[in-house]
Amino acid sequence: MSDKTLKELFLHQLKDTYYAENAIIKALPKMMEAATSTDLKSALGVHLDETKGQVKRLEEVFRIVGVKAEGVECKAILGIIGEGEEVMEEFQGSDALDAGIISAAQAVEHYEITRYGTLNAWAEQLGLEDAASLLKETLIEEENTDDILSDLAETSVNAEATEEA
Repeated sequence: MSDKTLKELFLHQLKDTYYAENAIIKALPKMMEAATSTDLKSALGVHLDETKGQVKRLEEVFRIVGVKAEGVECKAILGIIGEGEEVMEEFQGSDALDAGIISAAQAVEHYEITRYGTLNAWAEQLGLEDAASLLKETLIEEENTDDILSDLAETSVNAEATEEA
């Protein structure tokens, strides 16, 4: 039986999430450029700014736990981003492109929501209240972004994707 601890698991997941957020910062501008809806471009731009703040928050969590801020490769986020890139390439010029971008962005958000929810719970269990507070703040932002993307899809983008050319 291994002697690994919850704190070690927390730190591993923290590094994984840090890597993921930095990968997302690189992916969002490509999504913004591909999007045709100005509302979608705007929502992605707002989230890009939020994501940069989330990276700073993660760096603060690393400081709180006394560990250097560094990432470990996150295969999950690379796969999610890769699928989004495939959709953008395959549906470029299509009325369904923006719906595909929202789908890809929400896949990223749902991944982040699971990670931040878990990190927050583990930080609380470990007695890292300051870290938990920072992680909860990011969790709320991720949930809000998911809601914004859902609203955008339901109020305009999905309908535009179903219009006949």
